[in-house]
Amino acid sequence: MNRREFMKASAAGMIAVSGVWVSAAPQVKIAKIDVFPMRYPMAGYFKFFTGPHGGTGRAAVIVRVTADNGVVGWGQSVPIAKWSYETLETATIALRDYYAPALIGSDPFDISSAHRIMDEAIAPGFSTGMPITRAGVDIALHDLVGKVTSQSLAQLWKLPQGKKLTMNWTLNGRTLDEIAQSMEVGINRGYDSFIIKVAPDPAFDVQLVRMVRQRAPKGFLWADANCGYDLKTAISVAPKLADLGLSALEAPLRPNLISGYQALKRQGALPILMDEGVVSPTDLEEFIRLKMLDGVAMKPSRCGGLTSGKRQIELIRENGLMWLGSGLTDPDISLAATLGLYGAFDLKSPAALNGLQFLTADVLTKPFHVQGNTIEVPDGPGLGIEVDEHKVIDLMKQTK
Repeated sequence: MNRREFMKASAAGMIAVSGVWVSAAPQVKIAKIDVFPMRYPMAGYFKFFTGPHGGTGRAAVIVRVTADNGVVGWGQSVPIAKWSYETLETATIALRDYYAPALIGSDPFDISSAHRIMDEAIAPGFSTGMPITRAGVDIALHDLVGKVTSQSLAQLWKLPQGKKLTMNWTLNGRTLDEIAQSMEVGINRGYDSFIIKVAPDPAFDVQLVRMVRQRAPKGFLWADANCGYDLKTAISVAPKLADLGLSALEAPLRPNLISGYQALKRQGALPILMDEGVVSPTDLEEFIRLKMLDGVAMKPSRCGGLTSGKRQIELIRENGLMWLGSGLTDPDISLAATLGLYGAFDLKSPAALNGLQFLTADVLTKPFHVQGNTIEVPDGPGLGIEVDEHKVIDLMKQTK
């Protein structure tokens, strides 16, 4: 948008929602923000949800934003102590004691301004401050704006409404037998594509990927190392994994190893995707400029919410790179936001959204279900879901 168009839109009382100008509802202000910390119970083994706290379930903080006209928007922050520095406790405190008080009285339609307010409440570090935590606020504001205007996320962004997404099954285990059993469960449920957790043992990983490819000869496979290799190991194992039919290698190194990512991209054995470390669109622009990656495993819950996630997908498309849809074992509210984003951008590859694979509770009046290996994209106003407040309170009370 040029300056003249900007001035015209501003004069007409329009607000940018995730980079799209929409008509703002007059006199709507944030009246109240409530925070509900909890842990969703889980089934099965997942390496990031073990230990004295993680073993009791998947941490989440539900955010309820109420406007002064009574409309409510729901969001969800999904911290993982073993994946990032954000925990259930720090997310709860940041939302309740810093972000919520600062946002009261502000315009829920001006989501960009809400992010600036949160930057002032808790200063950014190298990148966006508390990105997983603030994603809950961003999602709740999108839900609220959509409800006020009676528009889905896709309609807010003036994009086509997504219908269904194909899902893949997460393979994550400690032994080949354990992983084979999990894969059999996935196949019996209708899945034919898989994301494979690898690293740090390259010999085990080669055996693992060979086994998965033999059992899913036509499936879409990608491997996620969660920053678990060193450069020497990654350079050595990437061609071997490529020969076994992988489509991409995600997060082989820690994100601050810039020269290492550049070396892997130059090697060209596999498309190299970044995940951890890609938080703001500015980060992604710099990483693209530095030729560190071939694409991104997207997670709006990781990068501050839908505003950042939408812009990052746009940047990936503008640069002709790859994007795969992923998540942080998102519970239902965060999952709804992610489905809305990926559906609006017509994600083609199977999405690694494994919340329904591992979580055994929900807070919705109509829970999500995977039919075979597909899931419907919500198309109602806002996130397109209805939250059951009694379930929210019950789940919070069950959390220890």
